[in-house]
Amino acid sequence: MTAPLILIGSGMAAIGLARQLRALDPERALTLITADSGDEYAKPLLSTGFAKRLPPSRLAVRSALALADQLGAVVRTHTRVEAIDPQARTLQLGAERLPYGTLVLATGAAPAVPFAVPAAVAARVHTINDLDDYRRFHAALEALGRPARVAIIGAGLVGCEFANDLLVGGHAVSLVAPERTPLPRLLPEPLGRALGSAFAAAGMALRLGRGLEALESVGADVVLRLDDGTGLEADLVLVATGLRPRTELAAAAGLATLPAGIVVDHYLATSSPGIFALGDAACVAGVNAMYVPPLQASAKALARTLAGTPTAVHYAAWPVVVKTPLLPVVAYPPAEAPARWRIEGEGADLAAFAETQDERLIGFALTGASVRRKVELARAVPPLLG
Repeated sequence: MTAPLILIGSGMAAIGLARQLRALDPERALTLITADSGDEYAKPLLSTGFAKRLPPSRLAVRSALALADQLGAVVRTHTRVEAIDPQARTLQLGAERLPYGTLVLATGAAPAVPFAVPAAVAARVHTINDLDDYRRFHAALEALGRPARVAIIGAGLVGCEFANDLLVGGHAVSLVAPERTPLPRLLPEPLGRALGSAFAAAGMALRLGRGLEALESVGADVVLRLDDGTGLEADLVLVATGLRPRTELAAAAGLATLPAGIVVDHYLATSSPGIFALGDAACVAGVNAMYVPPLQASAKALARTLAGTPTAVHYAAWPVVVKTPLLPVVAYPPAEAPARWRIEGEGADLAAFAETQDERLIGFALTGASVRRKVELARAVPPLLG
């Protein structure tokens, strides 16, 4: 009998792997263990739902029960794995010891909140990283019974996507960040300024170049005290200050980890025999790519490996398509610091080329009408993971 396979997680990485594996091995015993509701949904849609007035029920593709039936698997929801024993090949779930033959860690990433949230405002300060988070934030908006004043802390990918979505959804949005322009890790400043201008023209309040000093409760409001001495009043605060791979479980079990994730090789194998990792939690040969195409490539490769055909994963040059319809943005950030950014275009239709000293193209960023060049340029840059 094939040894039991257990996946920790029920996000896109775990479910994608389970589907790929089922296509190759319909009979293998398969269990998914998740700390959340286990409902299947497409995570990228979380930052498009408010503009479309979508309730959480519309984002859930199927329930955990329906998912288990479709996959022919056991799905254990609201269950937290407390420890892994690689020598005994068991998981600790409270008083239960659950044996595994092969284990896959698809634990994802957690919001990184770099400041303490006072208890007085905790109910009005949110992060959105999964469907359960979306449910809570959606309920908070509904409870107001009117358009909300939402302060978003963080102008990276998540912050900008939710800022665009909530603004188009009819809410008053303020974007707060210490950086001078939005998307500082994806866009050189001229393109960031173009995105900021599009946000401002649509009515968003930009408080860029400003750090947060404190969160206070003043009546029914949350007040953000900024480092320029000003205050910003909001009904709700959405913290979007980055994601941190969930490596604690792996590290406690003695697996090799880095700040960038659980260390795996090109076959997604960890430092412990019989344990693999993929998705946002994994650092593949030094690369952590928290985007859908690398996740899908990893699921396909690992499924083949688990089905008996060892298959290395490779990431092509997949540009990041940012969901900011107020100004379309596509970027492929260079893996190394470029010698220069060469910028073409005018107005909001800009193209930036990251080049080495010998003029090799190693990355690019596009805004407005220039995004139509993404396929052409993706063919010209080096792969994300060879």
